[in-house]
Amino acid sequence: MPMSSGDTRRGDGPRWTQTWLSGARSAGVDLGRPGERYGLPEQGSGSVAGYGRRLGALFLDWLASLLVAGLLVQALGWEPSQRSLLTLAIFGVQAWLLTALTGVTLGKAVLGLRTVRLDGRRVGFGWAAARAALLLLVVPALVWDRDYRGLHDRAANTIVVHR
Repeated sequence: MPMSSGDTRRGDGPRWTQTWLSGARSAGVDLGRPGERYGLPEQGSGSVAGYGRRLGALFLDWLASLLVAGLLVQALGWEPSQRSLLTLAIFGVQAWLLTALTGVTLGKAVLGLRTVRLDGRRVGFGWAAARAALLLLVVPALVWDRDYRGLHDRAANTIVVHR
């Protein structure tokens, strides 16, 4: 008995979910590898950083911000409840300044990553501020394209690569 495209039983024909849940690749579209359309290498220095390392760097940056905030709260005699907002502020400032000046945050330095502009120029203070502000909103960083660029990277015309 032939299966219709909407049939959910196992068989030779594709299930209706394979055309949209599995993404464009399952429909036969060749999207290339991450970074290919920007002329970036497939592996090694300058290649696009994957999700794991980027999330690891984010975790290390947050941990460092949490540590600094905890020390400041204790040294200044503030309430521990103020540490959360201070942690967020420290994280935002370090993401902004370090990305603007060096392209590398503390977490990215440890994991061998850097943020670069697609046009080859330095990220700079303006674009780094826009990128950091969107990063603090969280959601833009969770929406990625095929080159592993979040909305914060797309807005700042940046990409995170291996050093």
